[in-house]
Amino acid sequence: MTNKKTSIGGQALIEGILMLGPKRYAIAVRKPDSEIDLKVEEFNSLKNKNKLFKAPFIRGMIGLFESMKLGISALNHSAGIAGEVEDEEPTGFDKWLIDKFGSEKIERFIMTCATVLGTIIPIVLFIFLPTLLAGSLDRLAGSGIVRNLIEGLFRIIIFIIFMCSVSQMKDLKRVFAYHGAEHKTIFCYESGKELSVENVREYAKEHPRCGTSFLFSVMIISVLVFSVISWSNPYIRILLRLILLPVVVGISYEANRLIGRFDNPFTRFLRAPGVWFQKLTTNEPDDSMIEIAIAALKPVIPESPGTDEW
Repeated sequence: MTNKKTSIGGQALIEGILMLGPKRYAIAVRKPDSEIDLKVEEFNSLKNKNKLFKAPFIRGMIGLFESMKLGISALNHSAGIAGEVEDEEPTGFDKWLIDKFGSEKIERFIMTCATVLGTIIPIVLFIFLPTLLAGSLDRLAGSGIVRNLIEGLFRIIIFIIFMCSVSQMKDLKRVFAYHGAEHKTIFCYESGKELSVENVREYAKEHPRCGTSFLFSVMIISVLVFSVISWSNPYIRILLRLILLPVVVGISYEANRLIGRFDNPFTRFLRAPGVWFQKLTTNEPDDSMIEIAIAALKPVIPESPGTDEW
């Protein structure tokens, strides 16, 4: 049982962890020489720049966009620090690009492409594919409601298969161990105990307010929201689902916030599927990974107690 619920969240990286607090973010990465590289930067959310972005439902979409953008940037940073990206002599074409556009513009372009791909792939897997599969069964479905339920079932099955497949990838097993270290460290911080390897080690690797739980909420809520659309043409249904996707994200965010604030049998029941899925996306970390998580968490803890409450 935790004493507080923090809004501080993290992301596992290549040999490292990103932690995002109310005002700062920190990236801690284990270098090839075993030293820790720590990058700490100020973070000014779009929510602080416009009151509209703090409004319920809208803040969920803004938060997801910012998390994706920062997460991809942090992943690229960790790959370079951990030695995954080797310094190679640029080719003639690379030199031409750098001379023509500059290295910063090229890097921004690559990050933009990565963000776009990170958005398109989930849409193809969890919207296009389930909708087309369900459309192929129109004769068996008989009605729009049944077809929508079949589509929702396809979406959940694809999600489960995707998560199970990813969890078995050898290269991601260490990343998932860092994911577990992130959760353990946040649990320890929420309990009020000193952030030490010994204290962190005793906590669970599954956390009820993890992004995996949020993704599962999106899957379930999408079934409910998309069920109101019974258009027979599958391509029109895909278009309408894309239009409604921000609504699904907004509702899922608010539901996750509400469920995460309370700890009772009902909310634990609602959180259970997401926590179960974390058994696929988290592994037990070793002490060196916990050290990384602690190094990333400490700089983002706010000076004023309570300003990071969930």
